[in-house]
Amino acid sequence: MQAITHDESVGPSSLTLAEAPDPVPGPDEVVIEVAASAVNRADLMQSQGLYPPPPGASETIGLECSGRIVELGSDVEGGPEWAAEHLRPGAEVCALLAGGGYATRVAVPAAQVMPIPAGVSLAEAASLPEVACTVWSNLFMTADLGNLYRPGRRPRLLVHGGSGGIGSFAIQLAAAFDIDVATTAGSAEKVAACRDLGADLAINYRESDFVDVLRERTAESGDFGADVILDVIGAKYLERNVAALAEDGRLVILGMQGGVKGELNIAELLGKRGHVIATNLRKRPVEGPAGKGEICRQVVEHVWPLIESGRIKTQVSERFALADAAKALQRLQSGESSGKLLLEV
Repeated sequence: MQAITHDESVGPSSLTLAEAPDPVPGPDEVVIEVAASAVNRADLMQSQGLYPPPPGASETIGLECSGRIVELGSDVEGGPEWAAEHLRPGAEVCALLAGGGYATRVAVPAAQVMPIPAGVSLAEAASLPEVACTVWSNLFMTADLGNLYRPGRRPRLLVHGGSGGIGSFAIQLAAAFDIDVATTAGSAEKVAACRDLGADLAINYRESDFVDVLRERTAESGDFGADVILDVIGAKYLERNVAALAEDGRLVILGMQGGVKGELNIAELLGKRGHVIATNLRKRPVEGPAGKGEICRQVVEHVWPLIESGRIKTQVSERFALADAAKALQRLQSGESSGKLLLEV
């Protein structure tokens, strides 16, 4: 097969397509002939040596893909009951990976392989696994957003980076569950795009402070703050995120674009009975109640029907050939892209 290699000392510009050994499936794995993979910020970090794969995972970059199953591991016959009909040679699927997506073939645990939602093309399906599993697991499994309704009002969600891959999906998913969604974005065009996706409130962070805007919005009710904040920024926003929380609010941190160390006002957090939660999808185990297999199962059950009905749309903005992976990562690094970038084989 062919796979993208990289030099961590050089960074994203070093990505090169080269020959590599064909993957051999473990007993609980399948091999997928890749049609497309999608670009994530974690890929950029790995290319820079900042986000190594977990033990045993492929060293090749890439956390999601779509394609066709070409080989089954010895114990996969029938597979997980919820996915058995899709685990057969020739089936078109998409998959959540711990690594290996920037290649023409990849081995992946069968429990992380999902059918393609009806109405989604094989290539565009590559844009779904990482973002759908990340957003669903953080909002509805970790933060329990669907059970935070209060008398007289919907749960409130604040999403940072609403025009990015995670943000655009989170806005649509939350809106589909009748959540009151606020988001931040960095331009008038991106703010407008967030509103089109279903955000009730979109804040240009270059012009306004999101804490002040939230406070003004809830001044009359006196019921201030977000019940859940989904944050990809990290340290830079920590203090203001805590300030933006409602009582019993939950700050879920899943990115470090704004640094890794910040100051936490514990007195304010205590006064709000607030939660600060940091999560990671890539290093979760496959099995278990919070494992990647269970997340994939819930995504197929709860999220795929929303995609099939048109409530959630794929947000593919640009497509690159697999051999042009370096250009795709540099485009992501520029901060000028929105939605998801695809690598097509």
